[in-house]
Formats: sequence, C-alpha cells, structure tokens
Amino acid sequence: MSDIIHLLPDSIANQIAAGEVIQRPASVVKELVENAVDAGAGHIQVNIKDAGRTLVQVIDDGKGMSETDARMAFERHATSKISTADDLFSLHTMGFRGEALASIVAVSQVELRTRLKGAELGTHLVFSGSELESVEPDACTEGSIFSVKNLFFNVPARRKFLKSNETEFRNIINEFERIALVNSQVALSLYHNDTEIFNLPESGLRQRIVNVYGKTLNQKLLSVDAQSSLVTISGFVGRPDSAKKRGALQYFFVNGRFMKHPYFHKAVMQAYEQLIPAGEQPNYFIYFTLDPATIDVNIHPTKTEIKFENEQPIWQILMAATREALAKSSAIPTIDFDVEDAIDIPVYNPVKEAAPYKAPRVQVNSGYNPFETSSYKKPEFDWSKLYNDFEGDRNAIRQGAELTGSFLAPDISEPTIEADEVAVQDTSGSLFNDVSNPCYQYKGKYIITSLKSGLALIDQHRAHVRILFDQYITNIRQQRGASQQVLFPEIVEFTASEAAVLPTLLEDMRFIGFDLTNLGNNSYAINGLPAGVENLDPVSLIRNMVDRVIDTGCEVHEEICDSLALSLAKAAAIRPGKILSGEEMDNLLASLFSCQESNLTPDGKTIISKLTDEELEKRFK
Repeated sequence: MSDIIHLLPDSIANQIAAGEVIQRPASVVKELVENAVDAGAGHIQVNIKDAGRTLVQVIDDGKGMSETDARMAFERHATSKISTADDLFSLHTMGFRGEALASIVAVSQVELRTRLKGAELGTHLVFSGSELESVEPDACTEGSIFSVKNLFFNVPARRKFLKSNETEFRNIINEFERIALVNSQVALSLYHNDTEIFNLPESGLRQRIVNVYGKTLNQKLLSVDAQSSLVTISGFVGRPDSAKKRGALQYFFVNGRFMKHPYFHKAVMQAYEQLIPAGEQPNYFIYFTLDPATIDVNIHPTKTEIKFENEQPIWQILMAATREALAKSSAIPTIDFDVEDAIDIPVYNPVKEAAPYKAPRVQVNSGYNPFETSSYKKPEFDWSKLYNDFEGDRNAIRQGAELTGSFLAPDISEPTIEADEVAVQDTSGSLFNDVSNPCYQYKGKYIITSLKSGLALIDQHRAHVRILFDQYITNIRQQRGASQQVLFPEIVEFTASEAAVLPTLLEDMRFIGFDLTNLGNNSYAINGLPAGVENLDPVSLIRNMVDRVIDTGCEVHEEICDSLALSLAKAAAIRPGKILSGEEMDNLLASLFSCQESNLTPDGKTIISKLTDEELEKRFK
C-alpha cells in the first residue's frame, strides 16, 4: 500500500491559515491599519470600495520598507517585532506573528507601494493569490500604500458567505473605531465609495471619543483614574442617566490593544448596581496599562481574548475606580459630614433658672363606670353598603380616563383595513364567550373576563403589543403607510456604524409612519411620526429601533421588518398601570381575538392566562 500522507503546497496552506486571521473585509482593515500604527505613522487614510469586497486600501506616512523587507513581509511568520520566544512576554506592538500579510495575499490580489524614509526610490510589488507577479522601482511618497483587491477571489466558498454590504461595512467601521479610540495621537480618515465617513485629527482621548461618537456624549462622560503597583486604569464611564438597553458603547483596552473581558465587565456593572434600571447597560471606555509580562495576548488569532496574571485584584481596582468616578459626580449618595451649615441647636444650661412649672389640669367624670357592659357597642355590618361600594368601584374602573390612541388600527387618516381584509379568528367554538361579556381591570395591568369554562387574565400591555405589531407588519407588506407631520422637526444623530445600516431601514420605516430626511453627517430630520406615539420622545424611539436591528443582527428582510415593528409596538403600546374604561377593554379584546395569534406576543411572551372551572372549584373546597 502506497503512502497517503503528504505536505500541502504553500498556497493551499496559506489559504487554510487565512481562514483564522482573515474572516471578512474588516479583518483586512484591522491588520493593515495596525501595521501602519506599528510603523510610526502620524496620518493614516483608509479607502473602501463595495464594503471591502472590491478594495481595501490603507495609506500611511510611516517608516516604509526597503525592497528586501517588502518582499519578506509577505512570507509566513516573517516579522520585525519579535525574534525569540521571550519577546512574546514583552510586546509593545499590535502585530507580532507575521501571519497577517501572508494570509491576506493568499486570498486576494495585493499591490504594495512603499518607500523607506530617506530613500530616493520606493518599491512596487504586485501579488495574486500568494504569487509574486512583478517587482518594480517606484517614485512613491515615503511610507506605504497597501491595496487589497477582490478579497476571496480564489476562495468562492468564503466569498459566498460574506454578509450584506451594509453589515460588512458596519464591521469595518467597528474595527476602525476601536483603533481610533486607542490611537488618538494618530490622524485617521475613512472613505467608503469616495464618501468621507471619518476625518479624525490628532487629539486628546476625550476629544477623540467625542469626534467618533458625537458631541452629545461629551457631557455624559466621567473620568476614571486609578494607579497601583499592578495596573494603571484610566478612561471614562458614562453617567447613570445615559445607560440604555441597547447600543451601549463598551470598550476595554490593554496596553493599546482592544480586548473583550466579560469578567471585568461584571466589575463595572457591580459599580453601577442600584444606579441604573435592570437590563440597562452603561457606556465605558476603560484603558489598562500594565507590565506586558503579566498578560498573555497570544491566545486567539484575533488577539481580543487576553489572560491576566493578576485578574482578581485588577477586578477589585476597576470596580473601586468606577465607584469613585460615579461618587465624584454625585451619582452615588454620600453622607455629608461638613457641619459648617449645621443647624445651631441651643445647648441646655442647667445653671440657668428655669420658669416655674404649672401642672396640667385634668377633668374627671365621676359618673363613669368602666365595668358597665352597656358602654360597649357591638359593631354592625351593612352588607348592602358593602355591595354598593363594590358596584361603585367597578363603575369607576369602567369609566376611567380615555386613551389617546385606539386599540384597533392607529388612526392615520388613511384607508384602514376593512373587516373582510382581516382573517378574523372564529371564537364561536373557542373557550371565549362573546367579547361583550363584562370585563374588569386589576391593578391597571390585567383584564379579567369570563370564559365558557372559567376565567381569563389578559396582560393589557402585551395584548396591545400584539395588535400594533400585526398592524405595522400589514402596513409594511402592503407598502402603505402615512405619518402625522410634526410642527417642529427634531434632529436625530447616529454614529457611523448606525448610519451605515439606516439606508436599508428607511423604506420600511416610512411604511409604518416615519418621515425622515437625510441632512448629511449621519444626521436625519424627523418630519413625521406614526399615530399613537405623540407622547414619546421621537429621537429615543428611532434610535432604539435602529439599535434593536443592529443588536439582533438581522439580515433577511422579513427579520428586519419584524424587528422594526416589534420595537415600535413595544414603545407605542399602553403601559401597565393605565386605567381603562369598559369600552376600551372591550375594544382591546375584540382586536386581540381578531389576531391570528392571540395567545403570545411576537417575541413569545404569554398574553392570556386561563383559570378553568375545575381549578376554581378546587380553591373553594
């Protein structure tokens, strides 16, 4: 039997290795920009075409390379940053493995123009799938220009699994922002299809954060500063009132490198305990500086998972530093021991002669006999009054304040869905009696009504969410919608990554009643809103809808529509605690039972809880 094990050609081995290092266009941006930072660049420009599928180009004014170094840079495990294994524990650069360029050139077509500082001429190299096609002298500027074209052109399976352009470009923005946040001393710019996305000048850290995420963030940042023999912690945390359920800006950096660390995240969250509502997340930008020998970066190809030698004490320092920052901003209540403004309470002086004391006069009824039994009056219960009180309370509940919106379709001054357009659920054979049965409200949250074989408790908020969701989805599918124009349009500002996904949402948002105008610079004017949301903050409403789509990672159009409709329905639905009139409760139940799915909300939460006659009888045995 012949031997069957053989070595793979370098070209195939490099393509396999590239799968770990280069997963998408954003990976190329990360590796090339980090190389430019390591080369001492003061200005870095990134040009993107078609979300990186066609072109990723990085231009820097760093040290540049000689012809020999330029050739060698594309070999596997060729690096200038380490020479021995001990160097892995004293890293001061972003890259060190020498895998990035070899992985990039294995799955793309690459051009490099580079010129060493002080050299008369530079070098122009052209690669195609690891094959060096040409080397020529070039009169380029000092520094380097990397052009990566047609990513995964020779690996169709990898190219096929790339996400939409909007998603891939958002990933590029995320990588760019991480590098920008930790290199504020470098001027950075990003262009997509010749449109400027970022133009960040050299600045301080706080100003860099504001330049990336907008001026509104500036007033919501609190400085964090802690120094010890183990670690120096600096950066910023957000004020508690800026916390939100989705889209929080949360970044950890160690020695200039972005990292993910769930354990340290818990330290920050513990510092915010009882300061923010459950389920909300604060913003934070935390920078750790410590001895490189006490951390291990070489765990994962992306280098975002880092192991700390002194993890637990650093956790304690981080939590204490965050608490201190919050305390300085009066976010944490403190005891004031300053007695300068204390009330001046007179001191008792026993030497001073007091005024004569007059004993109180007590009037006594000499005819009162405490043992006389007739003095005790037996209480009487007026059962008819108790029943009348119950009837009065029930009427008061049923005559509660009217809601501003309808429980049927929102009144949008447009042709609404007729009865024959909706597949009304047949309740004649169901557990429910006629919807006109008496309804009672409990604690402003639940509606109680009778069944043919028991009782039903209905969560009024969830019921309204289901009704509104179905209506919004119908409007999107039928591509009809109208908005109520606002008198004074408000401006909503997005981050670059949020703005990248917004064009795919605008049409569907228009079908459910939003009228937005692009003002440029990631800003939109809110000209119109759906009916029923007049009392909501339009800026927060739209931002939450966009954040939900981003967080859920929706790619399919139907999933995006569901996410938009659910987010709006949850915001516009009646809140727990709202007192409903009898007519409003009847309308709510009639609309709910007309839905194809009346038992569950769109995200799978229970709307109706049933209590059967058998269960009731057991309780009274």
